[in-house]
Amino acid sequence: MIRNSSNYTFLVTLTHEKVSALAIYKPRRGERPLWDFPDNTLADRERASFVLSEALGWGLVPPTALRDGPHGIGSVQWFIPHDPSENYFTFGDRVHAQLKRIALFDCITNNADRKGGHLLLGDDERVWCIDNGLTFNQAHKLRTVIWDFEGEEIPGPLLADVRDVRDHLCDESDPLHRTMAALLSPGEISTTVHRIDRVLKSRRYPRPGGGANYPWPPV
Repeated sequence: MIRNSSNYTFLVTLTHEKVSALAIYKPRRGERPLWDFPDNTLADRERASFVLSEALGWGLVPPTALRDGPHGIGSVQWFIPHDPSENYFTFGDRVHAQLKRIALFDCITNNADRKGGHLLLGDDERVWCIDNGLTFNQAHKLRTVIWDFEGEEIPGPLLADVRDVRDHLCDESDPLHRTMAALLSPGEISTTVHRIDRVLKSRRYPRPGGGANYPWPPV
């Protein structure tokens, strides 16, 4: 069990035939109740974040599945080897382009808890997004440390990716819509589409508004 986690979090070993790998297992029954998220849904949101990241072609979230483990059904996410002393606040400019993609992803998924330590620097300087359980709320919840690009124009290729995903999300017969519908409520999907529409219209990164815009603690 990993200490200092808000919810029950386990480092586990996955084995298939002769191949083994580490993963992070978060059972639903170990999720701490929150006043602003439905109970026992964080694992589904972890999975939905991975699905959307893959649909966008951005590969931001480590492979994440729902599996029945020793403590019941939960999310199982590929463990990313990393230096724990590194986080968003130590990356500097070397991952600037990747952060632009992540900032837009968090805006679309309405991430309410993008701490600096929820970004891992893996091999080849690739940045991975973990701890995506507090996402897809119907109410505006964006709380992130990545406000570097507020008000800037969003690069055209990123907008094109977002526009393509929107079309798939809106089509109830589309495999992406059906997969997301198994993880999120209809209202959560429709508000995700609404956030995408807002991004496509403004073509700019959001600015922090009133209220809480930064997670605490920041790392």
